[in-house]
Amino acid sequence: MSTPAKGPASYFPSIEQKYGRPVAEWIELIRSSPLTRHMELVAWLKTEHGLGHGHANALVAHTLKAGDN
Repeated sequence: MSTPAKGPASYFPSIEQKYGRPVAEWIELIRSSPLTRHMELVAWLKTEHGLGHGHANALVAHTLKAGDN
């Protein structure tokens, strides 16, 4: 039995379902952005890719915490 995801990762299943892209693609997109600040990346995902604030925030927080950017 697996334990449920916590923190930003808890949003991942709904992100993949709602936007039709795997989380790995979103992380790669964030990595490839010239932006580096958390809220700049969140705003970019919202305006350029149509993500909601919570979903964008979760992806950016996870990516930056993992040192993937």
